[in-house]
Amino acid sequence: MRPSGPSMRPLHQWPITTRLTLLAGVAAAALCVLSATVLMVAIHRLATQYLTEEVAAATERVVYQVERHELHNPIAHSQIRDIQVVDPQGRIVAASRELQGAPRIATFVPEGARNMATRIVCDRGLARGGCDIVVAQEAYRDGKDMIVYSGAPAVPPLVHSELAMTMAGGVVVFTTLITYGTYRTVRGSLQPVDAIRAELDEINAMSLDRRVPSPPQRDQIRDLADSVNHTLERLQEALERQRRFASDVSHDLRSPVTAMRVQVEEAMMGPEEGIDEVTGKNLLGNLDRLQAIIADLLVLARLDAATQGARDPVDLAELVRGEVRARHPSAIRIDCDLRPGVVVLGDRLRLTRLLSNLLANAERHAESTITVTVARSGGGPGSQGGEATLSVVDDGAGIPAGSRESVFQRFVRLSEGRRRDPGGTGLGLPIARQIAEMSGGTLTIEDSPRGARLVLRLPAAAPPR
Repeated sequence: MRPSGPSMRPLHQWPITTRLTLLAGVAAAALCVLSATVLMVAIHRLATQYLTEEVAAATERVVYQVERHELHNPIAHSQIRDIQVVDPQGRIVAASRELQGAPRIATFVPEGARNMATRIVCDRGLARGGCDIVVAQEAYRDGKDMIVYSGAPAVPPLVHSELAMTMAGGVVVFTTLITYGTYRTVRGSLQPVDAIRAELDEINAMSLDRRVPSPPQRDQIRDLADSVNHTLERLQEALERQRRFASDVSHDLRSPVTAMRVQVEEAMMGPEEGIDEVTGKNLLGNLDRLQAIIADLLVLARLDAATQGARDPVDLAELVRGEVRARHPSAIRIDCDLRPGVVVLGDRLRLTRLLSNLLANAERHAESTITVTVARSGGGPGSQGGEATLSVVDDGAGIPAGSRESVFQRFVRLSEGRRRDPGGTGLGLPIARQIAEMSGGTLTIEDSPRGARLVLRLPAAAPPR
């Protein structure tokens, strides 16, 4: 099985909370790293500037001593320890205690008298290696131009390892806080959207008289909730008009259709100038189909009204046996494999109508045999829980896989069904599925070696004691 986590999907398919949190985390990390880098560079420059000023001050002090004939060897110093005085011939005439006997720390000379030059000198005779900040300045004594060199180890790029670790820890802490804060903010902002979605799912499953929650704050989400509620109101009104129309038309048509049937039957039994038998049978067949459509439309109008049916214990095996006994004799044989004690909670009249529609559909398509099976899966014997299954299988031509959902649409009939039963209404299976869903179950068409296999699944209940 392939994993289905966010990491295995394209970025645009990730949840919006994950995407925004990831974006905020990456942006926060980049901003923190940039800020830390700028801060480190600024600290490095300030430290280098301060050290250069200290070295220059030490150089000026020694120049003053040289010109005043107050210079002693070794040269006394405070913080800046690397000091040398070089004569015009390049000989070191004085040096600090740390540089006694050491070579020149630098060879560059300042341009012009009294000028000062600063260089970064690396590995120029110092035993410790590395790079130094060296300041050179000319000093005049006894008609000679001497050069005073002062140096100090240059500031390392990261200034100090502890400071670098502190900066790195600060980046991690700030990135974590910003990412977590973004996650909480986005999640809290989207909670009203989740509430709206959950309520819409409940509305779709139950009724249209409910409305989605409207957040107290005035923002785009509240505007969305108001628009959804307004749409639900208009949809409810449209469906109510449709249901009233179907119910009213069905009721109004029953009386004239019944009267027409009586007139046709009387004309067929009348004198010779009445309707002949063939014409009468054709008229009666059409009237039967019209009456069946009217009856189915009335059932659909009641089901569309979403009226809650009874919740009585119904033994599916007894229901099947009663319906099979009540059916008219037919050339199609009905075999039953019924497990006793499979009980569901539902409206017995509606479940009877569901089973009758399934058997009628199977009789229209079967060649010789229909098999009805009642079983139960999950849950212990005599206990509540598990699933009750009722399947109706015929040995006819079957239903193509691509048409298994379309047959549950109203007035949809496949070509095979029209050929075998021209008088069908195309409402039997839609009514059966709607009853199944209103009873808390499902009605689907599953694979079968031959013919069509319609399977009703309902939550099982404990049988009555």
